[in-house]
Amino acid sequence: MIRLALPAALLATPALAATGDYGFFSLRNTDFVVTIGFVIFLGILFYFKVPSKLLGMLDDRATGIRKDLDEAKSLRDEAKALLADYERKTREARAQADEIVATAKAEAEASNVQAKKDLEASVQRRLATAGEQIESARAAAVKEVRDQAIMVATAVAADVLAKQTTASDADAMIDRSIDTVRERLH
Repeated sequence: MIRLALPAALLATPALAATGDYGFFSLRNTDFVVTIGFVIFLGILFYFKVPSKLLGMLDDRATGIRKDLDEAKSLRDEAKALLADYERKTREARAQADEIVATAKAEAEASNVQAKKDLEASVQRRLATAGEQIESARAAAVKEVRDQAIMVATAVAADVLAKQTTASDADAMIDRSIDTVRERLH
């Protein structure tokens, strides 16, 4: 195809349309000289195999691009794998955090229940202690009232006996008391 394109390119040059005194194939015709220079330039390009080198460079570039695309694809796949791993670890961390929160809530609830039990036990102990103190105070008050009543009764009895007892009755009571003490001591 290149072999057909070259003669067609030469035939289609404006140099063929030139007219003048000398004709087309004269070195005085600048169009002819330019055409000869162009053909020589193309010949040099083909002699040094520039088109094949250009095609080789394009092929190398295409290979490099393909290699870059493959590398980019592998990097994308690796990034997807890392993202999936990160998402999995994130889910695991969230699950662990949820589990820790649930455990903390359960422990707090258990601690709250235990605190209520301890508070109730403390209140019961304090109530029992207060009841004992009240009972002790009541017993002390009853004893004090009895003692006071006995003292008052004794004082009243002594006063009544003193008013009603004569000297001979008093002597007889003293003798009986002495006899009672003797009997108890021996």
